[in-house]
Amino acid sequence: MFPLARSAASPGLGNLFLLLGLLLIMNPSFSGGQPPPFKRFTPTESGLTHLAIHNKTGEVYVGAVNWIFKLSSNLTKLRSHMTGPVVDNEKCYPPPSVQSCPHDLAQTPNVNKLLLIDYAQNRLIACGSTSQGICQFLRLDDLFKLGEPHHRKEHYLSSVAESGTMSGVIISSPHSPTSKLFIGTPIDGKSEYFPTLSSRKLMENEENADMFSFVYQDEFVSSQLKIPSDTLSKFPAFDIYYVYSFSSEQFVYYLTMQLDTQLTSPDASGEQFFTSKIVRLCVDDPKFYSYVEFPIGCTKDGVEYRLVQDAYLARPGRQLANSLGISENEDILFTVFSQGQKNRAKPPKESALCLFTLRKIKEKIKERIQSCYKGDGKLSLPWLLNKELACINSPLQIDDNFCGQDFNQPLGGTSTIEGIPLFIDKDDGMTSVAAYDYRGNTVAFVGTRNGKLKKILVNSVSHNRPAVLYEKVTVSEGGSPLRRDMLFSPDQQHLYALSDRQPSLATTSSMPQACSYHSCSRKDHCERAGEPQRFASDQRQCVDLTVQPKNISVTMSEVQLVLEARNVPDLSAGVNCSFEDYVETEGQIQGGHIFCLSPSIRDVIPITRNKGDKRVVKLYLKSKETGKKFASVDFVFYNCSVHQSCLSCVNGSFPCHWCKYRHMCTQNANDCSFQEGRVNISELSPETGPRQGGTMLTIMGENLGLQFKDIQNGVRIGKVACIVQEDQYISAEQIVCRLNDATGYRVQEAQVEVCVRDCIHPDYKAISTKAFTFVTPYFNRVNPSTGPLSGGTRITIEGSHLNAGSAVSVKIGLHPCRFEKRSSKEIMCVTPAGQASGTTPVMVDINSAELRNPEVKFNYTDDPTILKIEPDWSIARSDKSFSEVGSSPDEIGFVMDDVRSVLVVNETFSYHPDPVFEPLSPNGMLELKPSSPLILKGRNLIPAAPGNTKLNYTVLIGETPCILTLSESQLLCEWPNLTGEHKVTVRVGGFEYSPGTLQIYSDSLLTLPAIIGIGGGGGLLLLVIIVVLIAYKRKSRDADRTLKRLQLQMDNLESRVALECKEAFAELQTDIHELTQELDGAGIPFLDYRTYAMRVLFPGIEDHPVLKEMEVRVPANVEKALTLFGQLLTKKHFLLTFIRTLEAQRSFSMRDRGNVASLIMTALQGEMEYATGVLKQLLSDLIDKNLESKNHPKLLLRRTESVAEKMLTNWFTFLLYKFLKECAGEPLFMLYCAMKQQMEKGPIDAITGEARYSLSEDKLIRQQIDYKTLTLHCVNPENENAPEVTVKSLNCDTVTQVKEKLLDAVYKGTPYSQRPKASDMDLEWRQGRMARIILQDEDVTTKIDNDWKRLNTLAHYQIITLLLEMVCSDNYLENLFSESMLRTASSPDSLRSRTPMITPDLESGTKLWHLVKNHDHSDQREGDRGSKMVSEIYLTRLLATKGTLQKFVDDLFETIFSTAHRGSALPLAIKYMFDFLDEQADKHSISDSDVRHTWKSNCLPLRFWVNVIKNPQFVFDIHKNSITDACLSVVAQTFMDSCSTSEHKLGKDSPSNKLLYAKDIPNYKNWVERYYSDISRMPAISDQDMSAYLAEQSRLHANQFNSMSALHEIYSYIVKYKDEILSALERDEQARRQRLRSKLEQVIDTMALAS
Repeated sequence: MFPLARSAASPGLGNLFLLLGLLLIMNPSFSGGQPPPFKRFTPTESGLTHLAIHNKTGEVYVGAVNWIFKLSSNLTKLRSHMTGPVVDNEKCYPPPSVQSCPHDLAQTPNVNKLLLIDYAQNRLIACGSTSQGICQFLRLDDLFKLGEPHHRKEHYLSSVAESGTMSGVIISSPHSPTSKLFIGTPIDGKSEYFPTLSSRKLMENEENADMFSFVYQDEFVSSQLKIPSDTLSKFPAFDIYYVYSFSSEQFVYYLTMQLDTQLTSPDASGEQFFTSKIVRLCVDDPKFYSYVEFPIGCTKDGVEYRLVQDAYLARPGRQLANSLGISENEDILFTVFSQGQKNRAKPPKESALCLFTLRKIKEKIKERIQSCYKGDGKLSLPWLLNKELACINSPLQIDDNFCGQDFNQPLGGTSTIEGIPLFIDKDDGMTSVAAYDYRGNTVAFVGTRNGKLKKILVNSVSHNRPAVLYEKVTVSEGGSPLRRDMLFSPDQQHLYALSDRQPSLATTSSMPQACSYHSCSRKDHCERAGEPQRFASDQRQCVDLTVQPKNISVTMSEVQLVLEARNVPDLSAGVNCSFEDYVETEGQIQGGHIFCLSPSIRDVIPITRNKGDKRVVKLYLKSKETGKKFASVDFVFYNCSVHQSCLSCVNGSFPCHWCKYRHMCTQNANDCSFQEGRVNISELSPETGPRQGGTMLTIMGENLGLQFKDIQNGVRIGKVACIVQEDQYISAEQIVCRLNDATGYRVQEAQVEVCVRDCIHPDYKAISTKAFTFVTPYFNRVNPSTGPLSGGTRITIEGSHLNAGSAVSVKIGLHPCRFEKRSSKEIMCVTPAGQASGTTPVMVDINSAELRNPEVKFNYTDDPTILKIEPDWSIARSDKSFSEVGSSPDEIGFVMDDVRSVLVVNETFSYHPDPVFEPLSPNGMLELKPSSPLILKGRNLIPAAPGNTKLNYTVLIGETPCILTLSESQLLCEWPNLTGEHKVTVRVGGFEYSPGTLQIYSDSLLTLPAIIGIGGGGGLLLLVIIVVLIAYKRKSRDADRTLKRLQLQMDNLESRVALECKEAFAELQTDIHELTQELDGAGIPFLDYRTYAMRVLFPGIEDHPVLKEMEVRVPANVEKALTLFGQLLTKKHFLLTFIRTLEAQRSFSMRDRGNVASLIMTALQGEMEYATGVLKQLLSDLIDKNLESKNHPKLLLRRTESVAEKMLTNWFTFLLYKFLKECAGEPLFMLYCAMKQQMEKGPIDAITGEARYSLSEDKLIRQQIDYKTLTLHCVNPENENAPEVTVKSLNCDTVTQVKEKLLDAVYKGTPYSQRPKASDMDLEWRQGRMARIILQDEDVTTKIDNDWKRLNTLAHYQIITLLLEMVCSDNYLENLFSESMLRTASSPDSLRSRTPMITPDLESGTKLWHLVKNHDHSDQREGDRGSKMVSEIYLTRLLATKGTLQKFVDDLFETIFSTAHRGSALPLAIKYMFDFLDEQADKHSISDSDVRHTWKSNCLPLRFWVNVIKNPQFVFDIHKNSITDACLSVVAQTFMDSCSTSEHKLGKDSPSNKLLYAKDIPNYKNWVERYYSDISRMPAISDQDMSAYLAEQSRLHANQFNSMSALHEIYSYIVKYKDEILSALERDEQARRQRLRSKLEQVIDTMALAS
């Protein structure tokens, strides 16, 4: 293969009308900072966008706005080709040149977006922005236009006019004239028109119809990726910008920038974040199964660079390859990123040059693929997949060349591939990059945003040898940015660089090699290169210059400067020192040093004027021999006087001083004078201190001297001297002094006095306004006074004036007590470890004052020890808690000051979950009478802890505790007489919980006087009442016991249902996982197209005439007549008249309508476009008729009452087969399998079809059936020597049910129609070697009870062991061999199987039953309530079954109601028909959204999907039994309810199937509404696209049915209604014009002749 690649140019074309030029830097050598000489190519009116260089001739091809240019290698114009402007409008699709457009047209500039050389065909591919992004093919020699494909939608690449966003790679094959073009482009939200990434055919002939067609395409898979409409609806601004592309080995790579959907809010007004990705595809993967993308970027010093600007694929030089640990033949990728993730169009200037090895990128991608194929994680591609899909485990081996499968794709990386940062640019902003290897050195050329070209040497990636910027050249004089296109000439002598105003081209002889005196050239071009130090070929040989001092003040004149130069040639000819171009002084060379004078004051002024606080200039050495400057160093003139504040003056990097009194900054401190302001004291700290002295007094103020000597002896407090501390003195602002002893000074308060220089002048002396106070601190108590010997006790020393002075220290004995804080009354510290037990003195020192009190001591005691922990358990939130719930703590111990011995105690300790209480009621309020106990239900009430220690519960009713009785799940609380409303609080340990509020009503309804009156008036009556109350009390107590027993039974039932549901779902998931693995090998048993269509069109008819040739006596005449009749049916007016006439006949039944609709669609299978037109007309007529008859619009399409409605069903049946097979079939089949397996896990009644597990109330066994699961071992009937087949069965299964399960296991993965039936098989039970018994549903051992005969089960035969041997053999071969294959020498003839009699025996009058008898029979009783509950209690099994199957129902509904399926598009038929219904609604001015919603629901979900869900045997080769059918009906009803707009009011009398999914249906309705909304927002399907789609469908299935037989069946209706049809044709004017009656009569006559 011969890969050719180059990405598009930089983002943004700039001003299209600026004068842009292409410049050639012939030699980058320059001196004195002068720009190098250029040759220029200057187009007069074009904005240049792209470059392409011929790899043999070196000729330059330039893409521009409206032009393509061909230049010679030195930029002489050779040819030009005009591409625009074009009369166009970007809204016109197809473009105006193909189809008339309703939008306004205007002259539109054609921006060149892609420029590629197709070497295989000697042509240039130039793609523009007009006409929806068509491309021109130009001959390389003269730019002659070879072709411009523009008639098909594949020719339109993208209408986006931004030039820097499209990128392409041509892959040519030496064995084929057809090449492939991999192209990526943004689409500006038009995903219906353009794929963002695709693989196209490049044909040899430019006019070939397949030019630009996808390399592979069928209805669901093609060589393209589209941005899903779901993504665009959520993020309207989402797009993918392709920055750079290349091919390496067998892969194609893209570097892209796109919206980061994880960080960006869907809110359009929110801030947008972008991310860069690297995308990889296999060259030979036409279905894009190998698509992988990873985030890419690099990080330096914690700063992330994530906005890719350009990249360049290169090979490393020898030195760089060694540093990377790779060979010189491996690919590396130089990449430029801007900082952050914001502002794609105008990224931050801060940017990074980074390096990636292709080896690392491939390894990261392989690791991700391997992880996914192990089943780890998700596909992680949120912008492309409409839901998170899990990776599927697969045993495939993933190597470096793996190119994907149809699963686990497309795949996204979950971590960023980080590059190696080489060079950070914070000022210029890097925009483009190119690199090459020069004599083992790797040189990168980087373009910048201000038109500069940086040359960077990259020979290592280690921190010790970083990349070096060794030269910077100005390419664009106007400072316009350099674009991404930066290319080398074939001989790598020149570099072409494109900019907005001056696109440029530079030589690449740019290694840091110097000829004498600062010129860059090759060694052979350098004069006297052989002399020492005349030529440098290594960076370490370059001239290095240093100067001392490095900076001087602008006020300093003619300062002696000493320069030292290394690696310089002979300087005997002399040198001068040049301060840039301002001034030059003579240099004196002495002993390897060069001495120069700095400029005079007069010369410094123009250098530094208006330059701020510093001016950096270049100090050059200039050769007197050549007159050239050959070395330079930075030299700084600093200016202190520009600073206006103290901080800026003294915080600078230069020796500036701040004059506080003159408020100025100066270089010379002597410039400051003490002439202004007064000395002032503003603050003292501390304000008290002990008389013993030693206090460090801090004095804050103003003008407190300039130097230490000014105040050295000038501070005193009253008459007490204070010694100033020089190290803490801050000029003019702060004085710190140490107070002398004042014990002989009797004054308690004294002012602080500060004198500056002398105390004579009042301006130089200050006295504090606040006085300093001398105090006598003392202490008299310590608390606590005892503590462990290990120390760590926090003690408080109490006394007075304890906060005096500047420092305090406390000792316990001889060891310091760690100080924490103090106040006037107390000092707090932590004791040290003691030496021995006993009392120890406490000593406090405050500065020089030593405080002692012999009565205050601290008593050290022996360290505590832990003997036992009681109790040795706790609950999680108790005050005994140590760790989280679930396991024992790693260590247990106690923190007792610093005692280490109890930190870890070797005792076992466990803890148990918190008790959990249920709320009193749903609303938290419970009403009770005073005599009724409160029952609190919960769990974990009694922890499973050893010993007799229990939790102490306290239950408060308000503030009153109640008497408790505790059980494992209940707290029974009895309280004193209370009334009113009270909060209930439960406390145990550190746990507190309120289950709600209790409302207690009074029993007494009578007042006390009334009670006394009644008591006094009726003593006898009172005695009677007392007797009655005693009896009532006993009854109440019994009722309470019964109620509690029932409550406990209900609790047990609820727990049992939840546990059963959980266990069933887990077991079903395991079975379904095994089934999924089996399906991966065997595949889902889809019916072929013809069988599928026949089962939907003609249900129940297996051998329909349309499937076989006609049986007629005169085939020739009949065929001729039917051919004429077929031609008549293709006349739209005849067919419409025929259908309308039939529907007008009263004898034309509903069944006839469906039959005719199916026959017509069968006959027109090869003319789907025509059939679609007829269907639309019939539907339009039906809508008109519906609205004219004043019927409610929602009734439209509800029932099959017309030919049109049945034709609509058949139309979807034909067009959605592929969608069923590719997408929706899998979740439907998984739901069927899950149902079947779940039903068979429990008993199923063989007579009534009722089951233990069911979604249907009608098919639910409402009794407790005891059963056991058995494991049976079956001899494979196909091969008795094969391993035995293990099957799980129930001991209550009938023999036929067991045979069905055995057949399911033996013929696993075999379509149902291709395996034996249970009735054709015998089941033989082998016991030992000789004993064999054939098991039957009925035999002589069958039990008969009165008139009921029970079918035999495994339990009947007393098969209870799990190790049985069973063999299955074919009974239906008896007719061929005259005896059963199951017969053996030891199996008696009398035991041979017969077809089981499972119908009532009419002679004996007995009735059959299996698990339950018929519900209408008198023997069928609910049973004793003492042994089982009422039958309705078993309705909870519906909920358990529903919970088990929930995931499979959700998966099916989500697949159906989704517009995108793993990157594939919505079937065109759905969008087309929904748009037609919307057009009809618009036509009839129906704005009610509910009506439109109902039409769509009646059209597709209710007419097609419900039929498929209820009858999966229409799609798959399976058998559907009665219980599965009932359950599927419940799911189908839920599906219909989800599509309805009406609200269903549910109550206790509602059907159970509606109650079962009542909570799920609102969620499903949201799915449906979103589905319809997404479809309506999708772009309309053009008639051209729909025609092509229908034509392809016709071609695929044209010969599935015998059209002659179908026509013959339709003709029978012509015979039946001949007169009516002929009359209708005669009355119709258009029919008369087309002579349709005479043509039909000709058919009738020919058929009559044939008969």
